[in-house]
Amino acid sequence: MLNYSQMPLDRASNLRKDPRWLKAQMTAHSQWLLVKDNQTLFFKDSAQVCYIRMSQLNDIDVSQGILLGLNAQGTAHFALDVSDVQVCQLTAVLEKAEFVDIRKLGPQVELQQGSIAALARGLCFWHTTHKFCGRCGHPNHMVEAGHSRLCENQVCMHQTFPRTDPAVIMIVTKVFADGMERCLLGRQASWPTGVFSTLAGFVDPGETLEQAVTREVMEEAGIEVENVRYIASQPWPFPSSIMFGFVAKAKSEQICVDKDELDDARWFSRDELNQFGQWHEQGEHFKLTREDSISRFLVEYWRNL
Repeated sequence: MLNYSQMPLDRASNLRKDPRWLKAQMTAHSQWLLVKDNQTLFFKDSAQVCYIRMSQLNDIDVSQGILLGLNAQGTAHFALDVSDVQVCQLTAVLEKAEFVDIRKLGPQVELQQGSIAALARGLCFWHTTHKFCGRCGHPNHMVEAGHSRLCENQVCMHQTFPRTDPAVIMIVTKVFADGMERCLLGRQASWPTGVFSTLAGFVDPGETLEQAVTREVMEEAGIEVENVRYIASQPWPFPSSIMFGFVAKAKSEQICVDKDELDDARWFSRDELNQFGQWHEQGEHFKLTREDSISRFLVEYWRNL
């Protein structure tokens, strides 16, 4: 199953608009997930998300708490960005926990807890980067339990909502003259040595997802594709995307890499993929992408056909 896509909480979309209801959820037993500089609180040396009870937050301001949702027992879960909180105020919390980039732990994190943590990180990032109105430039403030911001300019009062940037990611395949089916993978120069991934790119305005697949493969690798077929999607709030996964058939096989997009692109057979190592391994050999990514999901989907 895809990481970050197994949300267990009821987002309480209608209830969270009521300030009185929201305040009533901030009980001593409510669960709080802290985020600091885009890193999430985990128990030390563990892949277990660390929740803090509101009663443990002491003098930390919780007015900017973001409601993530309610669990099956009705307990409210909140995210709180503590990037500006003094370290001394977090001393008690950090005795047993530490802030970690969730992607470092990836598939080690339990699927539902990883989904909650990813949501918390994504919403905290959005608030950090949207403190001012995009229309008039005045400050705006959090409303609707952190799922919206409202401009403070009484003339403007523009309301904004968290945005998700759609991106397509695709495994392109072709049966060659030797009868062997191969898939097209590429790599960026900034990645660890030897790592190859499925191609991906953002969807342009006025473009369908299928059109984006066709365009991106042609732009990045010079390959024409057909029979574009949707497989699955994955939230990727790192910082604010959702990935739509596709499989497509190549109509051509001669690769022409756009160096502004990719460092390299190649065709690989299933047997060759079986020799690949893992993302985190050292060495010059070829490696697969992270196990928590939809890129890896698509590779495994094709490899197991």
